[in-house]
Amino acid sequence: MKISLRVFLIGLVAAAPGWAAAQSAPINRQAVVERHKVVVTTTDSLNSLSVGNGRFAFTTDFTGLQTFPQHYEKGLPLGTESEWGWHRFPNKENYKFNQSLRTYTLNGRPVSYAVQVKTPGNKEAVDYFRANPHRLQLGNLGFVMLKKNGQMAGVRDIKNIEQVLNPWTGEIQSHFTVEGAAVDVLTVGHQGQDAVAVRVSSELLKAGRLKVALRFPFPTAGWADMAVDYSHPEQHQSAIAEQKPGRALVSHRLDTTRYFVALSWAQPATLAAGRPHEFVLTPGRQSATLELSCQFTPLKSHASAPTFATTLASSRQQWAAFWHSGGAVDFGGTPDPRAKELERRVVLSQYLTRIHNAGSQPPQETGLLLNSWYGRPHLEMHWWHAAHFALWGRPEILERSLTWYARPDVQAVARGIAQRQGYAGWRWQKMTDPWGEEGPSSVGAFLLWQQPHTIYFAEEAYRAHPNAATLKLYQERVAQTAEFMASFPFYEQEKDRYILGKGVIPAQERFKAEETFNPTFELVYWHWALDIAQKWRERQGQPRNAKWDEVLAKLSKLPEANGVYLATESAPDSYTNPEFKTDHPSVLAALGVLPATGQQDAATMRRTFDLVWRDWSWNDTWGWDFPMTSMTATRLGLPEKAVDALLMKVQKNTYLPNGHNYQEGRLPLYLPGNGGLLAAVALMCAGYDGCKEPNPGIPKNWKVEWEGLQKMP
Repeated sequence: MKISLRVFLIGLVAAAPGWAAAQSAPINRQAVVERHKVVVTTTDSLNSLSVGNGRFAFTTDFTGLQTFPQHYEKGLPLGTESEWGWHRFPNKENYKFNQSLRTYTLNGRPVSYAVQVKTPGNKEAVDYFRANPHRLQLGNLGFVMLKKNGQMAGVRDIKNIEQVLNPWTGEIQSHFTVEGAAVDVLTVGHQGQDAVAVRVSSELLKAGRLKVALRFPFPTAGWADMAVDYSHPEQHQSAIAEQKPGRALVSHRLDTTRYFVALSWAQPATLAAGRPHEFVLTPGRQSATLELSCQFTPLKSHASAPTFATTLASSRQQWAAFWHSGGAVDFGGTPDPRAKELERRVVLSQYLTRIHNAGSQPPQETGLLLNSWYGRPHLEMHWWHAAHFALWGRPEILERSLTWYARPDVQAVARGIAQRQGYAGWRWQKMTDPWGEEGPSSVGAFLLWQQPHTIYFAEEAYRAHPNAATLKLYQERVAQTAEFMASFPFYEQEKDRYILGKGVIPAQERFKAEETFNPTFELVYWHWALDIAQKWRERQGQPRNAKWDEVLAKLSKLPEANGVYLATESAPDSYTNPEFKTDHPSVLAALGVLPATGQQDAATMRRTFDLVWRDWSWNDTWGWDFPMTSMTATRLGLPEKAVDALLMKVQKNTYLPNGHNYQEGRLPLYLPGNGGLLAAVALMCAGYDGCKEPNPGIPKNWKVEWEGLQKMP
């Protein structure tokens, strides 16, 4: 079967940069989305579902609320997280950040990095500053279900589970029975406020056997927080601050952090304290229905939480608006079962990234569901979380998170890191928080590839809005990012070239910082971003920066040996040392994530791709490695391999029934995989600048229709 004429024409229209694909018969977007409703019929702890709005998310179990958090502790936990919900334990030992600094001699001069070393006070200080601040699990809202004998119902007492998530409306409908009595729950998240609402229908309400409890866990300040720590009740305080007919306000305080939860209900009910840090809403027995809303807020407010009806309308309206905006892809005309699975992953990845990655800050790798790395964002992952929004015709969602880079406190830290290390401009943090503070890391402190992301994002914004206002908005960030990038490379006088390093750990985190220089991917990214920064000067009528041009002209050539590109010039044994064939095969990103810059040779990259495909330890990779590989295959003209990479049968390329990219027990979800998948599919369909072939990453015998996607650079 050949690609349809409709798709061919779409590809021709999309060949112009910045143009969305046009077609006479639009895709039936609702039909595409709704054929991938998520259905849950078991108590599998990996099958939790979320509602949210990009700034706040609420994750439910099979009851439609968070009734059994301990049951989900080892799976996808029942999180309630927000952008603003952060806490830090008191610094009783008065640790100073400079205790985390170690000075290295690199290229003949001292440079300090925030790392963990075996010196007095360092480990304790690093442990404190890595764990503080940490994101909070704000609260647990679940059912209290009583059996006929008055005992609490457990997981095994729940039968006849039928739960459905409709991503088109953001609604979760849950049905189950307790000792034969039916319970039906409709769960929705408000799209403008940090609120969740439910409508519960059951005769158990009239029997006094179904209640709702709000409970506050204690922060673990550990690498992960599964929202199930109810120890240490003496170390935090909670109370009913106000209660009036139909509503109440509950306060929660941890050290100097305080926030509030507003509850409102439509039927008669009363709220009272239960166990420590638990508040139980007991419905009156007049009705078999309960409509309840729960709003989390950092500030005390006397306003009621939005009603269930208001929240339901918000969810339906805003989710429909989201799906009608931007791009869409329909794989339904292809009988190959791989196409159906790829479409499922695409639809659910859009839903999940809209919930977890669409806020005003760079997201953490596990979004607003559970803490990983203490809940902190990692800036090198921001591309994988958010670059796809612009490619899918939704640049406004990407640009929300770019406001974080404009914060004066964030910029001050970036400027301070560069100055401390003897460089110009701003060196962007790796592990950070809402205020831009640097989290010490023996690996992260040496990463470079987060640096050009800011220029990439600015360029995506300009491609969407090529006007003076966009140039003015991002010009300082582009310039200061480039200033660091031009000052960082070391000039080797004897070879008349600039090198990246030493003092570098590449995206493939398998190399020692003090020995490493000239990683292939970073060299290409450096060149591309500096060249774009020069174009930004020209767009504003400014002369090219002479220093940037000097670095561009003399930046090292890509390292290669035996006809393939090396991971880094300092590791000529890149493909013979087994350790160097694990983690991210980021050498492929040099032509895939990035366009041809004149540095890459297509034949050499093809040989590199074939070697990596054949010999890499794919079980020792991570979720974004598969879309990265797919993008390289697309640019090399290998559409079958582009699909095979996205669907490679490796544990860390698993996409659960709810759409989450599973990695391993301690990291059960990984949103960079979802975001990377969407970027790869946009490239496969819309192509890239200079690409004249329609659907360059789609197998020739597939029928795929798409609209609204944008070309990659």
